[in-house]
Amino acid sequence: MSFDACAALVERGDPLRFRVAMAAPVAARKILFPLYAFNIEVARAPWVTQEAMIAEMRLQWWRDALEEIGAGGTVRRHEVVDALAAILDAEGAACLDGLIAARRWDVYTDPFEDEAHFADYINATSGHLIWTAARLLGDAQETTVRDFAAAVGIANIFQALPALTKQGRQPLLDSSEAGLRAMAKTAQARLAAARAARRTVSKASGAALVAGYHARPVLEAAQAEPARVAADAIGFNPAKDSLRFLNVSLRGWWR
Repeated sequence: MSFDACAALVERGDPLRFRVAMAAPVAARKILFPLYAFNIEVARAPWVTQEAMIAEMRLQWWRDALEEIGAGGTVRRHEVVDALAAILDAEGAACLDGLIAARRWDVYTDPFEDEAHFADYINATSGHLIWTAARLLGDAQETTVRDFAAAVGIANIFQALPALTKQGRQPLLDSSEAGLRAMAKTAQARLAAARAARRTVSKASGAALVAGYHARPVLEAAQAEPARVAADAIGFNPAKDSLRFLNVSLRGWWR
């Protein structure tokens, strides 16, 4: 029942990843749905209240749950925690704890301290999730997965930038057109590195990377026309997007 609850939560809260999980082999769904449901719960925690203390408490609750899972003892009862406990090992629990710690930045409106702080945030929020899924699904080289995840994380920030700005957040160190173009170029380079090393990611682990199928066109658009990022104009024809998803899910995440 906890697995079904996770699938339902992802269907409601993250349609893109729901489609990705449903396109994956049945065995992979047992890994993906709990991880994606966890990600929804943690990502939305800073946004469901304007009280920073309450948001911090929500995030701490999940950190405590992961600590229990990692310890291998009694784990609190919760539909998502139950599903996570069935798939996570201590390494996975520790990795996801780092994701939660990074999400504390979302509680507040402070800008990132520097480029290293921003890179750590992307690595934790995008990289830790994708790497944990890839590692649990099969054999993969961590560097390749994290290069890919970094590009996906940047693409996600670009798509969310207008909404984040309206919420008073400052998700980028340099939101000028030159800054956006440079960031997109760097992310494209990491995406290219991951694609070049694609043989270091097994087919089974590759199911964890399909959720980043949109990264390449988003980064290409941001580099070619950076003004579209702030204008919330990086959108794609639904039919073309569906065709791209089908192509990636059938032929491989590097497409």
